[in-house]
Amino acid sequence: MIQSMTGYGKFVLELPLKTIRIEIRALNSKSIDLNMRMPSDYRSKELELRKIIGKELRRGKVDMSLYVEKSKSEKAAQVNPAVVQNYIQQLKDIVPTDSVIELLKMAVKMPDVFSTEKEEVDIEEWSQILNAVAKALEGIKSYRSDEGKVLLADFTARIKTIERLLKSVVEMDPERVVNVRERLGKGVAEFKESLDQNRFEQELIYYIEKLDITEEKVRLENHLNYFIKTLNSVDSNGKKLGFISQEIGREINTIGSKANFAPMQKQVVQMKDELEKIKEQLLNVL
Repeated sequence: MIQSMTGYGKFVLELPLKTIRIEIRALNSKSIDLNMRMPSDYRSKELELRKIIGKELRRGKVDMSLYVEKSKSEKAAQVNPAVVQNYIQQLKDIVPTDSVIELLKMAVKMPDVFSTEKEEVDIEEWSQILNAVAKALEGIKSYRSDEGKVLLADFTARIKTIERLLKSVVEMDPERVVNVRERLGKGVAEFKESLDQNRFEQELIYYIEKLDITEEKVRLENHLNYFIKTLNSVDSNGKKLGFISQEIGREINTIGSKANFAPMQKQVVQMKDELEKIKEQLLNVL
């Protein structure tokens, strides 16, 4: 069953000391184009997340965001006593003052006096985050499936319309042949020259055979059936449907170039219009 490339998934993970929110958005793209936003504490896990998301979503322009809201009990920045004492000792040699308080005020402005301990991502916490990402991916895939059902109905209706128009073209083909024959006969008659009737008939048959659309009709019917079959297959394959739509377009264009009959050409124009709408929508199929 086809799926859309458009989707949105979200999951909120409540932990003892923080709240983590996962959001994933996707739009159409020829390949997987993944953009990730997350705190620096989790950057070491980015490659792992990329592999998971890329494997699950396959194609699309994807934005993944990991937001962290920490509780008030989070560790505050820590003072490095050894660094402070070292700065005070150095300042005593260059600053003309015996006031420890003044030296301390200067020392605390120096680099590396305060430090925040960067902890490794806890294994249990990361396991829960991965589970949250999986939940968000389930949401986006569900969204894609729902959108795919809408696209499926639209594609099916448009292919049926092309089939109906093709049937109309086939039905008017005998009338077209008669019309072509009459027009050629009138054109020859205007020359007011005597012609070998047998030779004229032979040339006429050759010309009409060149305008025959039987092969195009058969191929177009096959392509339309293949499109529907692929549309209803287990996997969503937008690229394959795109290739089939190109073949459908070739046959429709050939029928149009051979039509040489206004009523038939009107039907061909309608078929082209339906196919263009299909191609536009196919850009959003996974």
